[in-house]
Amino acid sequence: MSVPCQPSAALALLLLVVPPCAAQAANPDALRQIVQDICVPAATISSAPLPCRLVDPSKRYAVLKDLQGATQYLVVPTDTITGIESPGILAPNAPNFWEDAWEARRFIEQNAGRSVPRNFIGLAINSESGRTQNQLHIHVDCIKPAVIRALRLSREAIGPAWQLLPVKFTGHPYMAMRIDAPDFSRVNPFQLLADGVPGAKNDMKDQTLVAVPATFKNGQDGFYLLTDHVDKARGDIASGEELLDHSCTLLAQ
Repeated sequence: MSVPCQPSAALALLLLVVPPCAAQAANPDALRQIVQDICVPAATISSAPLPCRLVDPSKRYAVLKDLQGATQYLVVPTDTITGIESPGILAPNAPNFWEDAWEARRFIEQNAGRSVPRNFIGLAINSESGRTQNQLHIHVDCIKPAVIRALRLSREAIGPAWQLLPVKFTGHPYMAMRIDAPDFSRVNPFQLLADGVPGAKNDMKDQTLVAVPATFKNGQDGFYLLTDHVDKARGDIASGEELLDHSCTLLAQ
């Protein structure tokens, strides 16, 4: 992810807490510092918790515009949670950050100035090897058109249990499963990954997870959930963000 680093009046305070652009790239704590040291305090005194777009104290997350792309947002816990490997995300009372990320798609619509079809949006979290920041964050942005086409062609092979997709994305093998629910209010993708893929629960740091909306043949809205595993010998760092389109070609079309 790219953390905001443009020195404007709104972000002046940011530069007091986090180093400027070049240093931020090498600072894996920059995202956590922005959210915890700037956005959260700002939310106590203002309805505009800049540089974040939203801070929700009750649900313990913030929404931050990523510097890369016009439509990319990050959903970030306000607590310190390093990433997909954190045991706390599987706790029974853990916040449902996937539902928060899905709701955050409204900021994409605000930026676009128009309604955005649900199947244009993708959610992704990278593995430990595939990320630059050691604070859990879910990317919310447009999905690549090629991913939508490939999943549509493979839909007969995707069921309610994890299985290897017959196609690769950017040369990487992904497993997929189908979720028959219009949102994540009763679904925890982290739990589905940990419980459904053999060995994943003890190796979460090497997993990536992507949610792609879909409308199935019966007209029901749901999602395809995809996962990849780090394979450094093959140059695969399990960065599911690679399935997102930060230039949002779908909106341009």
